[in-house]
Amino acid sequence: MQTANKFSVSRYAPQRGAVAKLTARDSVLRRLDWPILLSALALSFLGALLVWSATRNRTTLNQGDPYYFLTRHAMNTGIGLVLMIGTIWLGHRTLRGAVPILYGLSLVLVLAVLTPLGSTINGAHAWIVIGGGFSLQPGEFVKITIILGMAMLLAARVDAGDLEHPDHRTVVKALCLAAAPMGIVMLMPDLGSVMVMVIIVLGVLLASGASNRWVVGLLASGAAGAILIWQLGVLDEYQINRFAAFANPDLDPAGVGYNTNQARIAIGSGGLLGSGLFKGSQTTGQFVPEQQTDFVFTVAGEELGFVGAGLILVLLGVILWRACVIARETTELYGTIVCAGIIAWFAFQAFENIGMTLGIMPVAGLPLPFVSYGGSSMFAVWVAVGLLQSIRVQRPMSA
Repeated sequence: MQTANKFSVSRYAPQRGAVAKLTARDSVLRRLDWPILLSALALSFLGALLVWSATRNRTTLNQGDPYYFLTRHAMNTGIGLVLMIGTIWLGHRTLRGAVPILYGLSLVLVLAVLTPLGSTINGAHAWIVIGGGFSLQPGEFVKITIILGMAMLLAARVDAGDLEHPDHRTVVKALCLAAAPMGIVMLMPDLGSVMVMVIIVLGVLLASGASNRWVVGLLASGAAGAILIWQLGVLDEYQINRFAAFANPDLDPAGVGYNTNQARIAIGSGGLLGSGLFKGSQTTGQFVPEQQTDFVFTVAGEELGFVGAGLILVLLGVILWRACVIARETTELYGTIVCAGIIAWFAFQAFENIGMTLGIMPVAGLPLPFVSYGGSSMFAVWVAVGLLQSIRVQRPMSA
């Protein structure tokens, strides 16, 4: 008999079949988690200012329009909000039934990247250029389908009351579901996205109540796989250089270590209150590459100082805290697993992004959720917020 981990799921079976009934007095708006929504909006607003500061003088990027990236960031946020509303309207239970379609579509999209339709941007062959300056990064949406797909499989028999926690066969099916898109993304290779997906899988398994042996086995397999990937030369040269620069910060400061060194200089120069928005010397002088995307946190550190950078961390913390509350309050394992996957995703991606600007994590090309410029990332995180809100809105009235 397998031993479940400490995330016991026995509380779900007695509640199966419970459905929230919304009335005029208990409307969707009243049941929304407003701290999550307001924190995400605040992060997107801060992101717009930081992206604008980082790009308004970069004529090689903004096509001569200082408002180019600001306008597009605002547009991406607006589309993200529409996607969030659509996700709430559909509901996480409806999306649960549509998982096979969503999963198949995500596989088609990531496979398309490996065809002539795929494009290389900033060293990563992980994009599909649509036209008109628009591009799509399918790997961002794979994170969502992995969460939904694994949650559907792992929770099916528990929510039906047949099992107290997922059995070994179910766990194998869930891992195979996640492995297929992750393998394709690794072939691109998009190592940063794969790292996030691995953390998502671990978070999902922990929340599902699966045996601890699976978690330990995956950690061991992950370590062995990382060594094998390194030995087989799967990674591109620029990815190997990033890890080398992380291991030895003094290695080639004008070359492979340039990004991290300039990022730390920018953040360190901000002090307590920063130099003021649009007044950062590192940002204005364009010393930090990719400052509107991967290194946007350096703008906050330099121009808004410790206070402004700390505010970003607080807002992200509020989102993670409220997501944990929603996960605890839901009476279905499916909802808990979806929340756990999103928590693992946001927490690790934020830690990796901020960590690489501080030199405590290797550069992996991951955006800062809600803050960094990028349509695909923005759309994905707002869909995730929609899932969190749907789980809260549709929880039983007694919860």
